[in-house]
Amino acid sequence: MEPIEYLWKDRKRHLGLPLSFTRYRLSGDRLFCETGFFNIKSDEVLLYRVRDLQLNMTLGQRIFGVGTVCVVSSDKSVPHLDLKNVKRPREVKEQIHQNVEAAKDKRRMRTTELMGGEGSEGGMHEVEDEEELD
Repeated sequence: MEPIEYLWKDRKRHLGLPLSFTRYRLSGDRLFCETGFFNIKSDEVLLYRVRDLQLNMTLGQRIFGVGTVCVVSSDKSVPHLDLKNVKRPREVKEQIHQNVEAAKDKRRMRTTELMGGEGSEGGMHEVEDEEELD
């Protein structure tokens, strides 16, 4: 088993400094969030399950050059993951977006939005090309 190659790493920052025990990492197919010092909790989101990305920057965050990237996914265990107070948040959001699109292309997944569809969660469905489109 080979080690995971990370494309991006950062920590949650306080006053612009990485003084916390929350670590964020991005690999080619997953996004990781690890919190804690004695008791470590590790969450991961598969990139092809990501539905939406959002960037939030308060005035205080802008002063210190950080922001929060919100990741909304169709994952049951982690439907909403906030990457809080990360450095260069616009670049991070764009890098995650590019890797999400690459992961969906690799799995031949596409997301379609159905307007006014009844019985759908949020109006979005993930469809695998070969199975559903025949």
